[in-house]
Amino acid sequence: MTWIEALILGVIQGLTEFLPVSSSGHLEIGSVLLGTTSGDNLLFAVIVHAATALSTIIVFRKDILDILKGLFELKWNESWKFAALIVISMIPVGIAGVFFEDEISGFFIGNLILVGSMLLFTSLLLFFTYFKSDGVKEVSFSEAIIMGLAQTIAILPGISRSGATIATGLLIGVDKEKATRFSFLMVLPPILGASLLKTKDYFEAPASHEGLAILPMVIGFIGALISGYIACKWMTNIVKKGKLYYFAIYCLTVGLIAIISQW
Repeated sequence: MTWIEALILGVIQGLTEFLPVSSSGHLEIGSVLLGTTSGDNLLFAVIVHAATALSTIIVFRKDILDILKGLFELKWNESWKFAALIVISMIPVGIAGVFFEDEISGFFIGNLILVGSMLLFTSLLLFFTYFKSDGVKEVSFSEAIIMGLAQTIAILPGISRSGATIATGLLIGVDKEKATRFSFLMVLPPILGASLLKTKDYFEAPASHEGLAILPMVIGFIGALISGYIACKWMTNIVKKGKLYYFAIYCLTVGLIAIISQW
């Protein structure tokens, strides 16, 4: 992988991790178009996912610090409740990620018809939010598990993690700002956990993942970090303005192009 390919894929990862257009689907499309094998390079995957996790932490640093302060009080409060909601939301994706993610991801590698089909599903989900009136609910335990199930479905390449969780939150009546905040914070533990698992896989068989120089890794990390920060900030404003249907049109277009290109 050249440094320019690493930059392109890093920016794609950063933008699409937060915008409701599917990072895994776009990385698969990007890898096919560029003729790279970055989707199979564990070290590069760990680096760009770590970059997007860091961009989330930077954007929501005040919220995260407030939650951590509340946890140190060692009594049931809003911070402990929020932490419990995050844990509950992680259960479905944790089970699916441990037992099925490799099989599912492998099934989609190089298959743009399936990736495009899942982008069409994302488009449909985002389009439904156009007809939903503004919600007023807090994220409760039932909402957390429903949004967690939506995150689990997003293991499929082409289904956006942020799109699925935010749209699901809006469709079940959660307040826009609260749905967005919970959606971005709930993905932090799974992203970090997946990165740790990929790191373990890399060190168990480093020889099988050789070939990626330091410069492309650094450039990929920086590209994912900066683009991820921009996309995360942008996405919070987009949801507040109720403009998710714009991305429904985008996902529909890209999904159709991906499907047609394989015919």
